[in-house]
Amino acid sequence: MREHGVDEDTIIRELKGACARNVPYERVLSSMCTTPHPIAIKAHKEFIVSNLGDPRLFPGTASLEHACIGMLGELLHLPSAVGYITTGGTESNIQALRTARQLKHVDPGKANIVLPESAHYSFDKAAQMLGVSLRRTPLDDEMKADMDAMAGLVDKNTIALVAVAGTTEFGQVDPIPAISKLALDENIFLHVDAAFGGFVIPFMKDPSKYRFDFELPGVMSIAIDPHKMGMSTIPSGGLLYRDERHMKSLEISAQYLTSQVQSSLAGTRTGASAAATYAVMRHLGMDGYRRVVSECMDNTMFLRDSLVDMDIELALEPIMNIVTAKLPDAQSTRKKLCDMGWFVSTTSRPEALRMVVMPHVTRDVIEAFMADLKKIS
Repeated sequence: MREHGVDEDTIIRELKGACARNVPYERVLSSMCTTPHPIAIKAHKEFIVSNLGDPRLFPGTASLEHACIGMLGELLHLPSAVGYITTGGTESNIQALRTARQLKHVDPGKANIVLPESAHYSFDKAAQMLGVSLRRTPLDDEMKADMDAMAGLVDKNTIALVAVAGTTEFGQVDPIPAISKLALDENIFLHVDAAFGGFVIPFMKDPSKYRFDFELPGVMSIAIDPHKMGMSTIPSGGLLYRDERHMKSLEISAQYLTSQVQSSLAGTRTGASAAATYAVMRHLGMDGYRRVVSECMDNTMFLRDSLVDMDIELALEPIMNIVTAKLPDAQSTRKKLCDMGWFVSTTSRPEALRMVVMPHVTRDVIEAFMADLKKIS
């Protein structure tokens, strides 16, 4: 830090220069985040000074968070759900497994969690922090959790099952109704990671085809990310519980705060995310999100058809707005596209080029992308 401060104009120029080096979303087909809705940005700015870590000092902001959880609960078939606005799926997943660890006491070093191989890397972080082991269920031909294998991995020391609604690589949905039944039969906590799918599945043409939320009696907690397809600002996640006692298991004494206890992972946490999420959910409503998802799915199928027209084989037929394409050398293609200013990713097994069709990936963006892909194919 300098001894004497720098004038504002200089700093603004520096900030604009740094911002100019960022990749514009219109060149990004790898991210599950998108440009926030304008009303979310406005709300975020209004509440930038609020701290939900001490909610009694910011009761207005706390009321918006409570309203967010109510709206998310309604979306996920449980208006009475409890929870809070997190920084995203990683925090939500860690907290959910922390809850399971608190609720079921097993011998130290023996606790395990059964989850599909497609589960997000945040569960590895959770396992390191909680001192539990992960038992990974192999996937079937559609890249979903193999139910028989999952059931075979459960034992008396299993503290939680994990299912995914919208896997990071392929956008697949695990057989969650069957996993819910397994959780009930074995009396095991079930957490559903719907960080991506939570704002997609309910707005698809036939959402009943992919049942994943609290309408299934075995589901105890759900992660859902408003900063993905919910179009809120970053960071905005959500963690919801079926039962208030689940969240209470996380309470820690915080006597110097006006609220006295905390259940969240972070202490100080911004109220701007809650305000932004409240604003965009209130503004768009169910019909607005249906339009957003419908447009993304239309563009997804346009990208899918464009690839097929080039005789490129799909790794899987898309069920959400994620397209995966088999190529002789997906990594090499990814690097060539990067050199042309396009940012895509690759899957691990099977190796494929992966493209996420978020709201910023318009028809014009896809046409420009496909033109460049043809040049290097």
